[in-house]
Amino acid sequence: MMIGTDLNTVLPELILAIYAMAALMFSVYFGKDKRANAVFWMTAIVMVILAVMIALAPAGAHTAFNGAFVDDAFARYAKVLMLLASAVIILLSKDYLQKNNLLKFEYPILIALATLGMMMMVSAGDLMSLYMGLELQSLSLYVVAAFRRDSLRSTEAGLKYFVLGALSSGILLYGASLVYGFSGTTVFSGIASTITDEGLGLGMIFGLVFLCSGMAFKVSAVPFHMWTPDVYEGSPTPVTAFFATAPKVAAACLFARVLHDAFPTAQADWTQIIALLSVGSMFLGAIAAIGQTNIKRLMAYSSIAHMGFALMGLAAGTEAGVQALLIYMAIYVVMNIGTFAFILNMERDGNAITDIKCLGQYSKVEPARAAALAILMFSLAGIPPLVGFFGKFYVLKAAIDADMAWLAIAGVIASVIGAFYYLRIIYFMYFGNEVDPMTGKMPALHYVALMGAAAVMLFGVINLFGIEAYAAIAAEALLK
Repeated sequence: MMIGTDLNTVLPELILAIYAMAALMFSVYFGKDKRANAVFWMTAIVMVILAVMIALAPAGAHTAFNGAFVDDAFARYAKVLMLLASAVIILLSKDYLQKNNLLKFEYPILIALATLGMMMMVSAGDLMSLYMGLELQSLSLYVVAAFRRDSLRSTEAGLKYFVLGALSSGILLYGASLVYGFSGTTVFSGIASTITDEGLGLGMIFGLVFLCSGMAFKVSAVPFHMWTPDVYEGSPTPVTAFFATAPKVAAACLFARVLHDAFPTAQADWTQIIALLSVGSMFLGAIAAIGQTNIKRLMAYSSIAHMGFALMGLAAGTEAGVQALLIYMAIYVVMNIGTFAFILNMERDGNAITDIKCLGQYSKVEPARAAALAILMFSLAGIPPLVGFFGKFYVLKAAIDADMAWLAIAGVIASVIGAFYYLRIIYFMYFGNEVDPMTGKMPALHYVALMGAAAVMLFGVINLFGIEAYAAIAAEALLK
């Protein structure tokens, strides 16, 4: 009976795992690349169905496997966001991969396995299940980063990501072993009660610092950001789009889960660590992106800065802070999907181009696309009244309410600096020097994603499509 209840709790993960293995066997034995198109669509459909299934699941928190797996409103919110983002990215990837002779059935299956790892991460209630999810996600991402095997840059990106990822996993494991050694348990609730009873000793503080360092790598927070620009630039563009969306949500939510479930009484200690990561990420992301001309590298530094803002919500250490983090991540994912739908079609005479100067006077060639990208850039910069502003507003308010006004002030300064490189892209499109126009034809799905994301940034200001209420329920579930 116990096993039946456990399996019911992990049913979405089980379905995705079985599907990924079945799709792999089907593709290998029944036509390989001929079936790739069908596998892309099937994987996206399965992910959307699972997202709906999780969204409609009865409320309440359930645990499985003696607390190693937690299914609560917080995990469900993150899973719905990750599954929908992964499904959209898979469909956006298809045309690009086909054009570049990379349409292989392994791609959607690897994305499915990475998503399975992410679902495991946000539901982890134990250091061992956390590590299982983290490694399943990481191993899949190492492969997709080097998916273009005949490209030196793609291979380099995969190798850099693998080496630095292995290092971060080692750091995280060392932290986990210290925490286990000083608490005598790997279950988060057990670690929390040990700290409550015995206090936070020096060994546990070291364990906490190493755990935070390992997880900071996954969110590409400073000073563990060094892999991000090279991997974003070298990976095939659809892979970069994936890196910028679902894995960021998983890593941020895992961070929140570990700190609030395993170290709730050590908040005064970890708040300082997260605030430091937040400030470093916001300023490095804002300043380092100023000199970038490659749009993929620019988006990498943008991602570092945005993760700094997301961590500001976590640094607050309150329910409002977690709610702000969840709202911020949802808005961030939509902005990135729209932006990358545009970047995927930046090409001239069949060759992909990434230099932002190639957008010179683009508004004269494609006014609708230019306007949509301008809206997304304004939103990424956090300019009111677009939805991106509200993402920053929530995290800044959470920091101020938690008596961390200095962090909020630092965030505002970093946001003003960062606005420069977003506005520069708009400047090139509307006032830059005229260049040979880009000739990439935008597939219907990419056009819908670009225009849809821009529309969300415009019309979401009315009530953020109700995301605020869902985030509040999820935050409450985590801090119970």
